[in-house]
Amino acid sequence: MNRAGLRTAVRVGRQVYLRPPRARDRDEFLAAMRASRLLHRGKVTPPITAEQFRAFLRRVRSPRTIALIACRVADQRIVGVINLNEIVRGSFHSAYLGYYAAAEFTRRGYMTEALQLAVRHAFTTVRLHRVEANIQPHNVASIALVKRCGFRREGFSPRYLNIAGRWRDHERWAITKEDWRALH
Repeated sequence: MNRAGLRTAVRVGRQVYLRPPRARDRDEFLAAMRASRLLHRGKVTPPITAEQFRAFLRRVRSPRTIALIACRVADQRIVGVINLNEIVRGSFHSAYLGYYAAAEFTRRGYMTEALQLAVRHAFTTVRLHRVEANIQPHNVASIALVKRCGFRREGFSPRYLNIAGRWRDHERWAITKEDWRALH
């Protein structure tokens, strides 16, 4: 990994590291997301234009959001994105998890390692108690990903989130700090 990656890395794993997004990611990020449209269709709507990317950077500057770019250690290429959204403190200490991969890098274990690193970051550095992922029932790969990372299914929410202009059913998956500690 080059020094720039080391300086900005929030967490480093064997295959990937996590770091905050930056404006100079725009071209690589947009190319990866445009090439991943078929993978993402109906599931997530990542930025695919320069204006959408600028809006993403503005949104993730909120104290209620943490965005992490997952990069491959070998060459620093962007393999995916993980967001902790709507962070609530007080007696809740919780966040909603969002993530998406670059299609070129799927099925290689990168997002599993990235999500494990992000959950560790959420519970140790961010000091959350609970992380929840809402996943459409037909998104088998995403459900398998959260299962590998220790999340448990908590329920089903009909017409829960508006994705790509349609209200879609979602399963609720979550992990608490205690669940995570028991795994590690």
